[in-house]
Amino acid sequence: MSRQLQVTFGAHDPRALSTFWRDVLGYVHPGPPGVPVPDGTDPLDAWDGFLASLGVPPEQRNTRSAIEDPDGAGPRVFFQQVPEAKAGKNRVHLDVRAAPGLQGDERMAALEAEAERLAGLGATRLARFDPEPPMSAGHLVMADPEGNEFCLD
Repeated sequence: MSRQLQVTFGAHDPRALSTFWRDVLGYVHPGPPGVPVPDGTDPLDAWDGFLASLGVPPEQRNTRSAIEDPDGAGPRVFFQQVPEAKAGKNRVHLDVRAAPGLQGDERMAALEAEAERLAGLGATRLARFDPEPPMSAGHLVMADPEGNEFCLD
């Protein structure tokens, strides 16, 4: 039997990092359990009200956040607050599939366009690897606002 997968990030600011990744992946913030979130309402605002109703102090309301694939196909991504800074290169990273099926110049142009969009969200471009057939179709290495490396593939 297979298992579901959740990807978890340590973060200084879970709300901000989850918002970045929500926008990168086209995911959504789920609402609080049992709380309807009307269309046009920010689920994060609903969480603030929900946590306040439980008596959670304001300084503890940004210790966790999550995003989910609205289609239910991708893994849930969870963000938990940690005190320490990122110390080194990620041993595991995400590959954001921004140019599936594309090759050569068309692929690299699509990756460059996505890198520009993500830079506008707060990502940092780290490196470009041009295609080297037959083993590499080319990719870009980026970092999220807290320094976690990921690839545009």
